[in-house]
Parts: sequence; C-alpha cells; structure tokens
Amino acid sequence: MSFYENTIVAKQDLPKSELDKIKEKYTSVINDNKGKVIKVEEWGLMNLSRKIKKYNKAFYIHYKFEGSSQTLKEINKKIKIDGSIIRHLIVKYKSLDTKKEYFKKEN
Repeated sequence: MSFYENTIVAKQDLPKSELDKIKEKYTSVINDNKGKVIKVEEWGLMNLSRKIKKYNKAFYIHYKFEGSSQTLKEINKKIKIDGSIIRHLIVKYKSLDTKKEYFKKEN
C-alpha cells in the first residue's frame, strides 16, 4: 500500500452539517476500500485564486491516508457524482508528514 494526500474543495455555501457529512463519507470510503485514514484536517473557508464554477471561496478538507488503487478508484467515482465538491487533488507520497499542519489556525 502507498501513502496519499487528498484535498477536497467543497462549495462555499454549504452548512456545517453538510461539511461534517462529506468528511465522514470520504473517511468511510477510504476505510471500506482497503485503506486507512491517518489524519483529516479541516482547513476551513479560503479564497480561491480564480473563480471555479462561479465560486470565489471554498471549504478545504485534507486527508492523509494509506491505500491501494482500488481505494483511489472508489474515491474518484464518489467525487464525480458528488455535487457539493467542485475540485479535488490526490497526490502519492513515499512517506507522510503527519506532524506539520500548513493551514492550522493559531490562537
């Protein structure tokens, strides 16, 4: 199995309950398809550099997980039919850095 990071960009007008459902949905998709979620980060509402489907802002959810090709196929299949997600990116890594959070809000 390989290590991956998946960043999901969701519509800006979604309520908190919908964002929680998206987070739970893709966590279960990974875990149910020969994968293991290592870390989930909510980066929150951020500005987009360019408009995507008439949206200026979006919610970002970032997954760090271990999985196989079957896991990736299932994630891609679910994202294509999910209307609340406007973009996503999956990147493969040799090892994951789980300590550093780039968009963590400092108090």
